[in-house]
Amino acid sequence: MPGVDVPETDQQPKTPPRLWIGYVIPMVAFMALTAFEGWEGSGLSYPVLYTFKAAIVTAALVMSRRVWRDIQLDKKMILPGILVGILVYVEWIYVDRHTYHFAILGKRTAFDPYHAFDNSSLRALFLLVRFYGLVLMVPLMEELFWRSFLLRWITDPEFDRIKQGQYSLSAFAVVVGAFSFSHPEWLAAAICAAAYALLLRKTGSIFACFLAHATTNLLLGIYVLQTHAWTLW
Repeated sequence: MPGVDVPETDQQPKTPPRLWIGYVIPMVAFMALTAFEGWEGSGLSYPVLYTFKAAIVTAALVMSRRVWRDIQLDKKMILPGILVGILVYVEWIYVDRHTYHFAILGKRTAFDPYHAFDNSSLRALFLLVRFYGLVLMVPLMEELFWRSFLLRWITDPEFDRIKQGQYSLSAFAVVVGAFSFSHPEWLAAAICAAAYALLLRKTGSIFACFLAHATTNLLLGIYVLQTHAWTLW
């Protein structure tokens, strides 16, 4: 996986100042609010905290919508995106089942909506919000941050002049490692990050990565509901 050779010329376009903010702020908000979710001293229920997080992160994404231009709809990318998403879903379930979990990486809230809600309408409303976050919000936020921004920024701080899918081996390793250790399912997450990055390398399409991520998360969400494996979300 070769590095990226960016010629230094006066004509080379410069990355607009503070462009990185649009990629980073939604992720920072998400991580901070996720940490707050597990704080029992908040006195708030998980559904309230998650809904609040979804609203704040969505607002941050909307305010940063300038960077959404990186996700270009391409019908040719639909099939490869979905196929990679299915493969990652399968490996996530299988690999995590046989992986040791390190306490330092934390754990999922493991919220059971069937136990928590007697009212079926409230349960359905929460599940709607939860699946919105799982299938749309998180894939959009994470693909813009990890694959569109961080892979290129580590390769070259003037990241906006690098084409999607071009990144150095060191950037690949750092992003796979960071993505891995930001998830309790660290080994499955490492394979997931590598798969999405290689999909990007092959296609040059953040849309393909977004679709793969959304497919993986949708299937994981359905699996959790069917098996009540709440520790996976």
